Amino acid sequence: MNDNLPNHIAIIPDGNRRWAKGKGLEAWDGHEAGALNAEKLIRRSLDMGIKCLSFWGSSLDNLKKRPVRENLALMKIYEKYFTKLFNSDDIHKNEARINIIGKWREQLPGKLKNILEKGINETKDFKKHLLNFFLAYNGDAELLGAIRKIAKDFKPGTIITAETVKSNLMTKELPPVNLLIRTGGEPHLSAGFMMWDIANAQLYFSDKYFPDFSAKELDKAIEDYQSRGRRLGK
Repeated sequence: MNDNLPNHIAIIPDGNRRWAKGKGLEAWDGHEAGALNAEKLIRRSLDMGIKCLSFWGSSLDNLKKRPVRENLALMKIYEKYFTKLFNSDDIHKNEARINIIGKWREQLPGKLKNILEKGINETKDFKKHLLNFFLAYNGDAELLGAIRKIAKDFKPGTIITAETVKSNLMTKELPPVNLLIRTGGEPHLSAGFMMWDIANAQLYFSDKYFPDFSAKELDKAIEDYQSRGRRLGK
C-alpha cells in the first residue's frame, strides 16, 4: 500500500441525502453520518502518509438552492465537526495544515466563520500534511475569477502561462490532484470541481453512498490507482 501512494487525493462525497432517505431519516442525518465518516477517512489517510487530502463540502448551488432548514442543520453539523477536527490530536500530532477554500467568508454564518478562522490560524505553520475543505465553492466560478484577475492585471506584452493561471486560483497553494474519488454511484463531475488541478488525475467512482465509503473502500480506491499505468500523454 505504501508504494506509489497518490500525493493528493480529492473526494467528492456524494450520497448523504440518498443514504438518509433510504433509511427513512432526514437529509441532515445523512450529512451528519457523512461528517462522521470523513473523520475516519482523514484518520486513515494520515496513518497511510497521504500528504494532501481534499473534500468538497458544499457547492454554492447547495447553499443557495437547498431548503433553509437543511442548510441550517448543516451549519450546526459543520460547527460541531470542525470544532472536533481542530481540537483533534491527529491533526496536531501529524502537523496537518487546514485550508478552507471557496467563498465561505461571504456565504457562511458568523459563528461558523469564527470557528474556521481559528482553526486555520492554529494550523497555519504545520507543514507535513495539507487537509482542504471546499465550502461555498464551484470550480467554474473559481476559474472565471482567475481569468478576471489576470485580465485586470494584464499588461501588453505579458505572456500568460500555466503558472499564471495557477497563481490566480483559489487552489494556488495545492499540488495537482493525483486521484479524484466520487462516491454515490453517479460517475460524473460537478460544477467544474478543481478543473485546473484534476487535468491529469485518475478518476475513481464508487457505488457506495458517502456515509458507507469506509476506510477499507478508500484502501480499495488507492490500490486501484496503484494498479493503473499513467502515460500523461506519452
